[in-house]
Amino acid sequence: MPSGCPCVSLDASCVSASHSSASVTQSYSLTQAHKPTIMATVAEPNAIVDWPDRYAHIDQILENAGPRTDPAFAAGDEVKGFLRTQAKVLVIGAGGLGCEILANLALTGFKDIHVIDMDTIDVSNLNRQFLFRPKDVGKSKANCAAEFIMKRVPGVVVTPYFGKIQDKDEDYYMQFNLVICGLDSVEARRWMSATLVNMVDPENPESLKPLIDGGTEGFKGQARVILPTITSCYECSLDMLNKQTVFPICTIANTPRLPEHCIEWASVLEWPRIQADKKLDTDDPDHINWLYTKALARAKEFKIEGVTWSLTQGVVKHIIPAIASTNAIIAAACCNEAFKIATTSAAFLNNYFMLIGTEGIYSYTFEHEKRPDCPVCGGEALEMTISADLTLEELIELLQEKQDIQIKKPSLSTADTQLYLQAPPQLEAATRPNLLKKVSELVKGDAAITVTSSTLPFNLTLRIVYN
Repeated sequence: MPSGCPCVSLDASCVSASHSSASVTQSYSLTQAHKPTIMATVAEPNAIVDWPDRYAHIDQILENAGPRTDPAFAAGDEVKGFLRTQAKVLVIGAGGLGCEILANLALTGFKDIHVIDMDTIDVSNLNRQFLFRPKDVGKSKANCAAEFIMKRVPGVVVTPYFGKIQDKDEDYYMQFNLVICGLDSVEARRWMSATLVNMVDPENPESLKPLIDGGTEGFKGQARVILPTITSCYECSLDMLNKQTVFPICTIANTPRLPEHCIEWASVLEWPRIQADKKLDTDDPDHINWLYTKALARAKEFKIEGVTWSLTQGVVKHIIPAIASTNAIIAAACCNEAFKIATTSAAFLNNYFMLIGTEGIYSYTFEHEKRPDCPVCGGEALEMTISADLTLEELIELLQEKQDIQIKKPSLSTADTQLYLQAPPQLEAATRPNLLKKVSELVKGDAAITVTSSTLPFNLTLRIVYN
C-alpha cells in the first residue's frame, strides 16, 4: 500500500502485494487448504431474492482472478456462495468503530454476522455511532445495531449478544470464520487475542481463527491482521501503546487544578474510602454516576469547570475521544481485510496498517514481528534483571509499570510457594507479609515465578536474574 493512500475500498487494484509475505501466506495455507471443501458443502444461494445488480461491483472481483490474486483463489459461484451463505463473522464492539464495521460487512455481502457489546447507548454516542437514534438511548448497543442493520440491508442476519466477551466459551468462538474487534479497551483486546491463541489446535486447521483488530485515537488509527500462533499477537505489541497519564497523588489530594484531577480524586481516593468493600466497575453506569457526583462537588469547591459525566467515564476508562472520519477509514480497512481473508481474492495485510491524520493524511504498513518472550504466543519465559535488594512489593509495582507487560493486580507464585495472592481475602492476608521481603529471599536460584491476573486468560512466567 503506498504511503498516504489508505486502502478503504474493495477495489482489488488498491491492494498491495507487499501486504502478504511468502512465509505468512505459506503458513496460513493450513487454514486455506480446507476452504474448498467448506465451499463445496455450501447450499444453494440464499433463498432471499436480491435486487438486480446488488453485488455488481463485488462480483467484478470474485468472478475474475487479478494480477495480485491469492494463489488459492477460485473465482466464480463457489467463492460467492461461501461469502453469502457460509461465512460467519463475529464483530466485537458496537460503538463508533463497530457501527461502521457492521454496515460495511453487510453491504459487502456477509450475511451471517454476530455482534457482542456490553454497553448501552448514551446520548453522547449519537454524533458518531450512526446506527442509533434518540429513541435508542439507554438500550443495548448490540441489540439496536443488529435491528438497524437487518432493517436496512435485507437478507442479512445479525445476531446480537448484550454482555461481556468473557461470558462466552471457546465453543462459541469456534463457530466463526473470523473475528473483528472494534474495541476501546486494551484489556478486552488482550483477552480476545489470548483466547484465540489458546484455541489453536495444530491437528485441527479450523481452530485457527483470524483476528482483525481496529483501533482509533483521535485522528490516528490502526488496523491489523493477527493469525493466532503464526503472526504476532496483540500481546506482542503492548510496548507500542501510549503510556497512560498518571497524576501525582499530592496534586489530586491537595491542589487540584484540572477537572481530571477531581475525577481521579473521586476514583482513586474517595471510592476506596467510602466504598471500601465494593470494587469499582468502570463499566457500571451507577458507579460512573457516583464518581461524577463526587468529582463535580470537588470541582465546585475548588472553582474548577469542565467536569462532565462523559469526561468522568473517559478518565476512569482511559478513553480517547473518537472522531467519525477516523472510525470510517479504519472500519473500511478492517472490512477490506475480512473480505480478502474470506474470499482469498487478494493478499491480506501482513500485518499492520497505521493511519496518521494529525497533520495531513499519512499511512503506511509494516510487519510487526513476534516476541520470543511473549507470554501468549512466544512460549518462552520473560527474563527480568533486578536488584537483589528489591522487595516483592517493588517487583509487583515494576510489573504494573512495564510497558510490555501492563498487568493489573498480579498474583505471584513459584512451583512450591505462594508469594502473594490478590484473592481470596484470606490468602491475600496470609501472603501480605511477603510484600516487604526481598525477592532474593523468597526465590532462590533459577526458580520461575508465575504471574497471574483475573483480567487476563494466560499466565506470565518470569525468570529472575539478580544484579
